[in-house]
Amino acid sequence: MTATSFSAPAPVARRVRAYFAPVNRTAQTPVLFDPSQTGSFNLDAPPSPWIDLGWIQNFTRTSTSKSGPILTGIPAASLEQTRESLEAGLSFEFLAWTKLTMALATGSQHMNLLAPASGAAAAADGAVAAPAVIVQSGSTASIIQLAAADTAIFAPGSMIAVDADYIGQTGYLGSPVSGSYVRQPLTDVDYIRRITFNVGLVLGVSSTSLILAQPLPGGAPAAGTKLQALTGFVDREGGSFYHEWSALFVMQGSQGDRIFFHYPRLQSLVGAEESATPLDNKHKSGLARILLKGQFLALPVLDPLDGERVLCYRSFKPASYALI
Repeated sequence: MTATSFSAPAPVARRVRAYFAPVNRTAQTPVLFDPSQTGSFNLDAPPSPWIDLGWIQNFTRTSTSKSGPILTGIPAASLEQTRESLEAGLSFEFLAWTKLTMALATGSQHMNLLAPASGAAAAADGAVAAPAVIVQSGSTASIIQLAAADTAIFAPGSMIAVDADYIGQTGYLGSPVSGSYVRQPLTDVDYIRRITFNVGLVLGVSSTSLILAQPLPGGAPAAGTKLQALTGFVDREGGSFYHEWSALFVMQGSQGDRIFFHYPRLQSLVGAEESATPLDNKHKSGLARILLKGQFLALPVLDPLDGERVLCYRSFKPASYALI
């Protein structure tokens, strides 16, 4: 069978799907995506450790890398080109507010608002917290075992943070996501639970356990882990901490083709920003959807294939029987 004419139409995609995975900040190890092995994954069930953040809009990629000529001869003429700088960025809007999307859309540290202790003094990033309860052995990522008296504190719909006590550590803190960098010891024993991404929503409560709506990102709690209720989230304009993530964006074509944009290292580029989209232009109701706006700077990795520095990998999976 021989093709008599060229027919490879451009992909037609409706939306962009976003997936993020935490960079190991201590080891400086990003998360890699191999389209040759996992390029056909179910968009609703990404391979571990990628976290599905749903659909995004106004996805825009920019390259500000600069090239310059190498001049030779008299008069000087361009002999060839060389890259003078390597830089790229992207921006988009999240269509949902969650802990992770809120953290990604800010240029600084993001924290949990732990439920306050009775009579605690007010604080902008959360008052002194109610005492943590000990997670019992036998807990899993989806079912948290507690003492019966501790279980009675919680009800379906509660939000919880699960992590270890802070005991004076410095450096990057939080697992599996680095939520802060501490330069000198602090005094708040609940600090790691304030910055942890190991949070969950309680779906049900039994006499000695909490059943979570989704598994904890950090997996089964380690021995000695404690749990506290949280009431929401807070971030700050300012500070010196930058989140760093690996990112994967997928454009699903109407014929089954896919375009992948894999950024091994992304950091938030600007401070927290929101955009308002009116819901009713015709009747001027004043209602607007408030969207989180993320802007990111791509950082380079060294490709072991040939030692080149790379900001982004763009991959294409053609539709079945499309001409190549």
